[in-house]
Amino acid sequence: DLYNVPSRTAVDLLPNTVGRLARNPKIVAIKDATASVSRAREILTACPPEFTLLSGDDATAVDLMSQGARGVISVSANVAPRRMHDACAAALSGDLAKARAIDATLQPLHKDLFVEANPIPVKWAVARMGLIGNAIRLPLVELSAAHQDAVLRAMRAAGVTIEDQAA
Repeated sequence: DLYNVPSRTAVDLLPNTVGRLARNPKIVAIKDATASVSRAREILTACPPEFTLLSGDDATAVDLMSQGARGVISVSANVAPRRMHDACAAALSGDLAKARAIDATLQPLHKDLFVEANPIPVKWAVARMGLIGNAIRLPLVELSAAHQDAVLRAMRAAGVTIEDQAA
């Protein structure tokens, strides 16, 4: 029973369970961060057409949208909002070639924004863009020096302007 689940335990809602829940008018959407396109298809098949599936994994978001997901709750969009918007808009309009081409430039960013616990790399990246100060507060710590070059390379590959005001 859900009331006796330890607080750090993940509860997996299987696609059929999501399908049953989706019939409740107070439940209108779900974020799926499993990165499984086949699971997304199962969820969409089990749910009524008006139910919204959102990707919770940037690296597979375009693929999920090609199957019927209606968007993404994105980490990369904090660093490359225009590029993520353009990829999503293309995918949602059915222009998968364009969506995949844009997404290909974003894949290093999708990967390298998770070299350490989220949101450490994202905060470090937006600080380098001059959007925030270098204001990491505990319990977060600065992105380790070992990962900084990888995140910078991924940002450049995605066409992100780096002002490096926080250095």
